[in-house]
Amino acid sequence: MALEWRDIEESSPKKFVASPWDDEAPLAGVTSQGSCATSRPKCSKKSSSLVTLKKGDSKFGSATADNSSPDGQLRSFTDLPATLVSEILQRLDVHDLGVVSCVSSLLNSIATDHCGWKGFYCERWGSPAGVDAPAGPGFRDQRSWKELFVEREFRSKSFMGRFSIDVLHGHTEAVRAVFLLQTAKLIFTGGYDSVIRMWDMEEGLSIAVSRPLGCTIRAITADLELLVAGGTDAFLQCWRAIKGHPHLFDIAGFSVNQNPGFRLWGHEGPVTCLALDLTRIYSGSWDMSVRVWDRADCKCLKILRHEDWVWSLAPRHGTVASTAGRDAYVWDTDSGCLRIVIHNSHVGNAYSLTRSCLGDLLFTGGEDGAIHMYEIGHNCNVEDIKPSATWVPHTGAVHSLSFEFPWVVSSSTDGRVALIDVRKLLKSGRSQSPRQHSKTRFSAPDAVEAPQRMLHGFGCNLFSVDIGADRIICGGEEGVVRIWNFSQALEIAKRVEALRSVRLENRMRQRKAHIKMGGNGARSDQCSVAAKRNQLNRENTGIWHSKRGMSPCGKLKA
Repeated sequence: MALEWRDIEESSPKKFVASPWDDEAPLAGVTSQGSCATSRPKCSKKSSSLVTLKKGDSKFGSATADNSSPDGQLRSFTDLPATLVSEILQRLDVHDLGVVSCVSSLLNSIATDHCGWKGFYCERWGSPAGVDAPAGPGFRDQRSWKELFVEREFRSKSFMGRFSIDVLHGHTEAVRAVFLLQTAKLIFTGGYDSVIRMWDMEEGLSIAVSRPLGCTIRAITADLELLVAGGTDAFLQCWRAIKGHPHLFDIAGFSVNQNPGFRLWGHEGPVTCLALDLTRIYSGSWDMSVRVWDRADCKCLKILRHEDWVWSLAPRHGTVASTAGRDAYVWDTDSGCLRIVIHNSHVGNAYSLTRSCLGDLLFTGGEDGAIHMYEIGHNCNVEDIKPSATWVPHTGAVHSLSFEFPWVVSSSTDGRVALIDVRKLLKSGRSQSPRQHSKTRFSAPDAVEAPQRMLHGFGCNLFSVDIGADRIICGGEEGVVRIWNFSQALEIAKRVEALRSVRLENRMRQRKAHIKMGGNGARSDQCSVAAKRNQLNRENTGIWHSKRGMSPCGKLKA
């Protein structure tokens, strides 16, 4: 763990070198009462002042065994017990934790290795599937959670920059479902031509085509172990990943010794939506039910009955949200009990739904062209839940939604794709208890937020959309798949950041050289004052003195 100070001190004592920031760094909010409750039974009133880091206190164990100096007072913030330091840092948000890491070399090491960065990353984007997670401090070959967080946060800003468009041709009819498997750099699409196509995300080339399934493909989902597709014939077509296969799945059926494909039957109507988690498969259908399947045994575990056609679903952390008719529901996955009902969420059917990684933010899109954001917590009142924010970016029905923090992307029958940034609606800082405090800034009931970006001009009836770290894919009635690639904006932003760092470094060098060459600071100030005074005199008199002399006749010397 990053906060086992004794191990850090013994293994790398030269790491904590005193810096100019170590002279004095007052940390507000750390009083003697909080420290006395955890470290010493007795505490004087004089210790209620701000605790400061003094030069030379770069080692964590500078205090005595009871975390106090011989005179009975705490010497620095790092003399607090490791558990209390961890708890204090746990209360900080991303910005504050970054500020703490800039105070001194010691606090930089503590804040950088703090487990809070893992929490920040997983809250926004979930666990990095397919990527080796950091093992902790001391592992040079692996990046820390802070580095992963900063990189992902930087990539999320590329959606406001330049992009290139790739158009994938192959389907002979309209495309109803698209899915982006970012970790494997694969794209899966399906539609009215009843086949599943696998594409290379980087090259935009078709890799494989499945055999005709005999029905319209309306939903696709996948992870690194399983690919599932559903359509109008009420079955789920599944493929398991093949170990050693260059593209994970053999959807074309070329494998001789292995039979990775199988089907799940149970629905009585067309399958409209699919989702996966680590242990289950979720499917929704026009038979007004959501079925929960076990991935290992391929058996149906639960049937969640609705009152209308099921259009979309999204499972998160033991719950599954779904839309049926114009209502939205949140179910408990284990017990099958209904937790929340949002009545009349849209005027007309609620066609689409997506959720944040923690599941506390729910987004719905409907036939009225509106997008609503709801905050659903463990203690929310099922009788009175209202949208935290509303957008109306489309003039047609919103058929699909996808979320990649902080962006909500939507596709509509009006032929446009909308990008919505939800960062400004979220409160900064961490609540003491997520179950007791709202995490969003509620807008006025009639307020309508504006989308940050619109992508349009691509015909009509866009049925499905998905978003990754730097790409957006969409399919519609035209029968083509479009990919908006924002990696160019990311490269431009990296070059701009590098040039900015070079300019800042050159500016600091010039400043140091100027101070060194100036010698006496007072003399340089006098020179600057004299220069300004001469400049004012020239402006007032309008005469510029020349180094060349004047002849007695009033002519300039050659």
